Amino acid sequence: MRLDRIFTHARLATMAGSEPYGAMEDGAVGVRDGRIAFVGHVTDAPDAAEIVDLEGRWVTPALVDCHTHIVFAGDRSLEFEKRLAGESYEAIAKAGGGIVSTVKAVRSSSAADLAAATLSRLDPLHQEGLGTIEIKTGYGLNFESELNMLKAIRSLGLVTGLRVQSTLLAAHAIPPEYAGRADDYVDEICIPLIREAAREGLADAVDAYCEKIAFSPEQTRRVFEAAREAGLMIKLHADQFSNLGGAALAAEFGALSADHLEYTDDAGVAAMAEAGTVAVILPGAFYMLNETQKPPIAALRKAGVPMALATDANPGSSPVLSLLMTANMACTLFGFTVEEALAGITRQGARALGLQNEIGTIEVGKRCDLAVWEVDNLAQLVQWVGARPLHGRILSGEWA
Repeated sequence: MRLDRIFTHARLATMAGSEPYGAMEDGAVGVRDGRIAFVGHVTDAPDAAEIVDLEGRWVTPALVDCHTHIVFAGDRSLEFEKRLAGESYEAIAKAGGGIVSTVKAVRSSSAADLAAATLSRLDPLHQEGLGTIEIKTGYGLNFESELNMLKAIRSLGLVTGLRVQSTLLAAHAIPPEYAGRADDYVDEICIPLIREAAREGLADAVDAYCEKIAFSPEQTRRVFEAAREAGLMIKLHADQFSNLGGAALAAEFGALSADHLEYTDDAGVAAMAEAGTVAVILPGAFYMLNETQKPPIAALRKAGVPMALATDANPGSSPVLSLLMTANMACTLFGFTVEEALAGITRQGARALGLQNEIGTIEVGKRCDLAVWEVDNLAQLVQWVGARPLHGRILSGEWA
């Protein structure tokens, strides 16, 4: 079996198997047609048209950012000052700030404008070994602008080489023109958008923000029913500021993930465990909002709920463009182990997107998306904040 290319003399962190990190010394990864065709020791490697010596560097799966709002327009840096002065995120939102404040800028932007503005935000993530990113809408909040956001998200996958997953989050906030009429907004905007996005193939999943300042469980349920009818996967912003039973609701619909989870109770954890719903933990928002209620990490771990990590990159509550810093915060703030943190931005991040059979581990048959690191050990990836330890990315078997 002659392969297209083989990467040799690597210290592999496959993130699969029973060994810590799935580690393998003096390993090799072979590629055929962009997919992994061999994983094993150098001495067992098959013949290949090209051999690339990685000279003992550590190699992990390319990183996965499974929850972002990185496509937007405008600026919300002044809200940061307001929060420092003591105003809460909820108070800012109720006063017309927060998510709604971004809407005007997005509504005046084209899909091309939105995509172009996003490219520079992706650069820091590229430099940290990103291979796959999920991007949500939710800043248009009307039919035309939400579709523009979806088109921008799809275009980013074409121009960057990243695997980009598109999530429709029309149920993110109630726009000013629907103030006091959230039910009408769901019926007139969210549900028709779900159907149109599915028809045009613009969305992979549907998300909603189930919270006191956003949508009720009953309204969220109607959004999810429409998503299920349209054949789209489901995700949920759940229990961030209060326990409305969002985690259990997500599990009821077989959601890929429930995200945030600071106020999730034992019943919600149990429901997620039974449904196989991934917990996406977002320490950037917790840190930036100066929250004190931590997600129930010990309960999730005990119940066997997979825990992914993501930047939640957005212009307000989590202006974070570093998965490695996210991993560090998960360890220092929430008690993740280093291995859990690295799994959270590789294997479990892939699971949170329904892509566990495609990416997230170094295994035969998966897309050959790898990150090559200049570190002595894997803990250095998580310990250091602000370091740039990446040697290079390999996407679909090619240097990116």
